[in-house]
Amino acid sequence: MDIQKRSCYTSSLNPIRKRQRTDLIKKEESRQSFRSPSTHYLEEVFTGFDNNYLQKAPLQTISILSYFATSLFDKNSVHDVLWDIVENCISHLHLEDCVIYMLDKDKEYLIQKAAYGNKNNGEKKIVSPIKIKVGEGIVGHVAKTGAYQRIGDLSAHSSYIVDDARRKSELAVPIYIGDMVMGVLDSEHSKEDFFKENHVFLFRLIAKLTEQKLKQICNNSSTCNITDDNVYFKELESLMRESKIYRDPNLGLTSVAHQLKISSNYLSQVVNKLTGKNFADYINSFRVEDAKLKLTNMDFTNYTIVGIGLESGFNSKSTFYSAFKKMVGISPSIYRKTAA
Repeated sequence: MDIQKRSCYTSSLNPIRKRQRTDLIKKEESRQSFRSPSTHYLEEVFTGFDNNYLQKAPLQTISILSYFATSLFDKNSVHDVLWDIVENCISHLHLEDCVIYMLDKDKEYLIQKAAYGNKNNGEKKIVSPIKIKVGEGIVGHVAKTGAYQRIGDLSAHSSYIVDDARRKSELAVPIYIGDMVMGVLDSEHSKEDFFKENHVFLFRLIAKLTEQKLKQICNNSSTCNITDDNVYFKELESLMRESKIYRDPNLGLTSVAHQLKISSNYLSQVVNKLTGKNFADYINSFRVEDAKLKLTNMDFTNYTIVGIGLESGFNSKSTFYSAFKKMVGISPSIYRKTAA
């Protein structure tokens, strides 16, 4: 009897358990099919950001991020990207307002470039746009430090700058391009402590998506807009000819790009387009010219040829001789003899 009861009890539960198991499998399959394409793309975008976050993130978060990524896919201008972020995407987070600030060309002020909420007149134009000096207010502080700020009670925050209306909480996240902060994604809300940890994660990831898209636009279009009066190339030429930074043997693409506050990729494209040389050859051309002057200068008669190469910025005899012969056609020693 006990066996029959147990058998009856077991058999009566099995269909339920089977259905539950089937439902769980279907949900997991649905979850995996939803996540796989979008998560794969997002993991590529956010490489090094947080390896575990996307795997642990709720489906709603993945859905929002996927929407951001796909919505930005066909945008081909900075203007369109920024307005898409605030108009079409931020609205999915049920925020009261959102503003994207970008640094001006002198990197002294943050200018409002796109807005969602009261600042938007419906024509992709900002009503009474303001600019904030880097270091001032919450937005300026984020731009200066490169660290996000989440303020739960703005009434207790003395540096709060009122824009279109006074609100009670704020979240501001930096937008990087490479290693440089180039803008701030900012939102305010009328409720205290409105912004939670998930908002911070989403904003940081959205800022990263924005960075990736802006980089893509820059890479795709920069060579088309590079002309002889390029301001960065002019500054680079000044650093070479007047400051003679080529004499630094450790000088490289990354360090020069950092000085110019532009991406290494863009600098490489500028040099290649305007000189027809790769970056290494461009730098070495100045070093070779410097060495040629020293090789024929009486003040350097006591210098060895290798010593002159090192004085000109080369870091070894082999690189000096190789670059010199490539650009002059003869070795430094022959050049010195023929010029004597």
